[in-house]
Amino acid sequence: MAITEAHAGRRYPPIDPYQVTAAKIAEFATALGDENPRYRGESPIAPPTFAVVISLPAWNLLFSDPELELSRERIVHGDQRFTFLRPFRAGDVVIATLTIDKVRIRAGSELVSATVELSSRDGEQICSSQATFYHARAALA
Repeated sequence: MAITEAHAGRRYPPIDPYQVTAAKIAEFATALGDENPRYRGESPIAPPTFAVVISLPAWNLLFSDPELELSRERIVHGDQRFTFLRPFRAGDVVIATLTIDKVRIRAGSELVSATVELSSRDGEQICSSQATFYHARAALA
C-alpha cells in the first residue's frame, strides 16, 4: 500500500536522544565554512541548520516505512522551514519526533508535508522543522 491522504497525522516514535557537544557543533560549522566565534569555544551554540543533523534519524523512519512505499531516488525536496524557540547548545540532549502533516496525491505522485519536533529530554521544545517533498510514484526518465 502506497502513502495516501489517510497517513496524515501519523506520528513516528521518538528517535534515540542526540547529545549535542561542542566538538560536533565546531565540526558542523567547519563543514559549512562558517567561522562565527559563537560556534566555538566552551559554551557554543549550534548553527541553525544543525537541526538537520538531529532530524535525520526521524526522517529515516518515514523514508524506511515499508507501508508508505517511498523511494529516496524519486524524491525532490520542495522546501524546509525551521522555527526556533532557542538555539541548540553544547550539553543539550535532544529527541526528534516526526509527524506526517499532510499528503496530497496529484497525477500519480505525492506531495508530503511533515514536521520534526526537536525537544530536550526534559520536554522543552527547542525547534520544529517543517518540510515538503514531492515523491514521483513512477521512476523519473
